[in-house]
Amino acid sequence: MRDKKKIKRRLLERRKKRVRKKVRGNSLRPRLTVYKSLNHIYAQVVNDEEQKTLFGASSLTPELKKSLNEKETKIEIGKKVGLFLAKLAKERGIIKVIFDRNRYRYHGRVRSLAEGAREGGLEF
Repeated sequence: MRDKKKIKRRLLERRKKRVRKKVRGNSLRPRLTVYKSLNHIYAQVVNDEEQKTLFGASSLTPELKKSLNEKETKIEIGKKVGLFLAKLAKERGIIKVIFDRNRYRYHGRVRSLAEGAREGGLEF
């Protein structure tokens, strides 16, 4: 059982490295990275040249949490997080980003976050 967990972890890390090798953010086009836990989704905009996180948003952000209700699905919440993140980016003058799906497939919550960010005005 323990070996299966180690193998799975190794495969996830390998996939993450493969994605990250192709995706680098800079000051003109920072990287929009996604992390999802079992119950929440997190996104942040990172400048890889300076190795700094510019800002982030999640389903736990107080402004966003007020507008969420219990009957919304995780996919709908992901879309709202994407819209909120796009709003924050526009306030800081960021329009173009590079999308980093991390080690996750581009479907479900990750896809809805990306679509929400696009609807909010981000280009990637």
